[in-house]
Amino acid sequence: MEPLQALRKIFQEAGELSSADELLHLIVTRVKEATHSDVCSIYLADEERDDWVLVATEGLSGEAIGSVRMRTGEGLVGYICKHQSLLNLEDGSKHPNYRYFPETGEEHFAGFLGVPVISFRRVIGVLVIQSYETRCFSAEEEAFLITIAAQLAGPLKTVLSQEKLAALTTEDSNDQIKVQGIKGSAGISIGKVHFLAPFNDLATVKDERCQHPDDEIIRFREALEDVKLEVQSGGDKLASSVPQDVHALFGVYLMMLDNDMIVKQTEERIHEGFTAASALRQTIDSHAQEFERMDDAYLRARAEDIRHIGARIYARMSAHHHIIDVPDEPVILVSKLLSITEIAQFPPDKLAGIVCMEGSSLSHTAVLANALGVTAVMGIGDIPRSKIDQQLAVMDGYRAQVIFNASEPLQLEYRRLIEQERKLVRGLEKLKELPAETTDHHRINLYANTGLLADISPGLERGAEGVGLYRSEIPFMLHDTFPTEDEQTQVYREVLQAYAPRSVYMRTLDIGGDKALPYFGFTEENPYLGWRGIRFTLDNGSIFLTQIRALLRASIGINNMKIMLPMVSRVEEVDAFRVLLDDALTQLREEGVEVKRPSIGIMIEVPSAMMILEQLAKRVDFISIGSNDLTQYLLAVDRNNPKVSSLYNFLNPAVICSIHRIVRIAHQHRLKVSLCGEMAADPAAVLLLIGMGIDTLSMSAFNLPKIKWVIRTISRTRAETLLTKVLALESEDSIREVLEAELIQAGLAGLIRAGS
Repeated sequence: MEPLQALRKIFQEAGELSSADELLHLIVTRVKEATHSDVCSIYLADEERDDWVLVATEGLSGEAIGSVRMRTGEGLVGYICKHQSLLNLEDGSKHPNYRYFPETGEEHFAGFLGVPVISFRRVIGVLVIQSYETRCFSAEEEAFLITIAAQLAGPLKTVLSQEKLAALTTEDSNDQIKVQGIKGSAGISIGKVHFLAPFNDLATVKDERCQHPDDEIIRFREALEDVKLEVQSGGDKLASSVPQDVHALFGVYLMMLDNDMIVKQTEERIHEGFTAASALRQTIDSHAQEFERMDDAYLRARAEDIRHIGARIYARMSAHHHIIDVPDEPVILVSKLLSITEIAQFPPDKLAGIVCMEGSSLSHTAVLANALGVTAVMGIGDIPRSKIDQQLAVMDGYRAQVIFNASEPLQLEYRRLIEQERKLVRGLEKLKELPAETTDHHRINLYANTGLLADISPGLERGAEGVGLYRSEIPFMLHDTFPTEDEQTQVYREVLQAYAPRSVYMRTLDIGGDKALPYFGFTEENPYLGWRGIRFTLDNGSIFLTQIRALLRASIGINNMKIMLPMVSRVEEVDAFRVLLDDALTQLREEGVEVKRPSIGIMIEVPSAMMILEQLAKRVDFISIGSNDLTQYLLAVDRNNPKVSSLYNFLNPAVICSIHRIVRIAHQHRLKVSLCGEMAADPAAVLLLIGMGIDTLSMSAFNLPKIKWVIRTISRTRAETLLTKVLALESEDSIREVLEAELIQAGLAGLIRAGS
């Protein structure tokens, strides 16, 4: 069989499997068949025990799975791992590295061919075939196995990334299992697992036709009203437990439930003859996929909210929507995905932690967990309920790790860290009213990023001094047509009033490419380099002029608005915007509306803008650095592409030197510089930004206290010394090592790891 045919068969069958061990068994079975060998086995890296373990075999004794282990350099498998090259032997037992394991029953096999499975330059496993016959495998067989191993690196990496080898290699449900996820909310917690299994999965609903559309409409509308009451009730339960801005997340859900597009499109599909469930699934998929295609991580995470809403409506339409059983003791809540309404059914004192098998750090589930002070880890991947339900678990939100069935010594260590964590939180709360000022009196403004209208209410409770980034495209995404000037004015004015007299930096419509509007769709081969940001708005002048007029009208009498232009790459783009701004000012004044000319600035996200900053600086009033996109473009890395995402790092020397250059040139032109993106919320990176003389940092409101602590602990002079040292370093790892050592020495270890 050709390698591609064998792979195609494996991947086709893999789609029907539900567990990692089934996938591994499928691989060894099909590879053995395709190669006409007598044995096929897979060994994977067990990082916890620093060895290589047999996880699947077809031909050796099944009792050997999980028990046969080798160190790097030990045995034939260890030899392959050490040298990262294939090994083809006519009789494996004659090799000096051969090691015999009686439990395998492999003494009958002579011919041996093993190839390393390499993912992102690291050996993660070994694929082996063996034969009774004493012979070397042919060059064609070598090429076949190399091809198979290369293509299976991805699936096998997925198995390893969940760090569930303990679950794959033992039947003991009491064995400790450590999994790696994504940080949702920092902190440490210990508790018994309460597994919340969704009763129904909307994604599994097939397209089915109905006989009575009117009955289906009634069924859909009743479920919709039930979910509205559920959301309202959930918000009421947490009203006294979370800040106003977080409580407004329940308003976001209600707003989506009232969204004309979702309701209208679902009912239109029902009238076309689909059942309510089928119509709902089609509508939810359509809207969620629009957000999932977006590059902006915040907007992409909104797809989770849409799917949550769809799941709740479907649960209400189903005959047996589940009622959540709230335990008597604090628990670690584990589920595939959790909506804020489900979390609200648990009193805060009954929540020790939240673990989601899917989801991101920007999900509203993570936002709510932050507000409640509950540790949360997202995206850990699938784990069988039988392995973890009702078991004691330890959560380390700093490392985004969860340890199920934790050992007693480990529990004791984490209980000690929990006490240190409580002391740290009490210290951060005291910083709210204090300025973000270094020990030698250099002041830095700390602003919040905002998005949906319902969650723009400031993180003023956390000390936000303004809005550093308001994503103005979101109102456009919540309509089924372009919002009118009056509609935009109303939304923008609410934002400006909420923060007055503090400054609000309004980013103009950043749409196009990966952020297409549902009513203005188009496709591009490479949206990251395509029709987006300022390019899109300038090419759609009437849309842009309407937005500019709305922004100007919204600021009347408040005058705290500043306009930012996204994705600027050419001087002509700024000049063209200034013409439109002049037109808008002239029109409004001729209409008798007295408006003031706002400050305008550009976002430096494209390397070309950095290179022509001298010319751009003469045309603007301030500079904002979009560190996420700038890092992607400088390093030519799509951070959403798993094959290269590990190369995305804002501590790359090229990124640090570029940002330093931007700040230096801007200050030479007497322009203030702000920075938004993940870099602004990273304590280690902030040390460098202080040294560069950054004026403003803008981030999620939940990160403000810890960054303020960093600023108030270090001197500008010390930060400048660190910057000089870092500029001479050549790798991200060495840079982070230096910066984290500084944080530890300054008494800030609690910001980068559990404890203090």
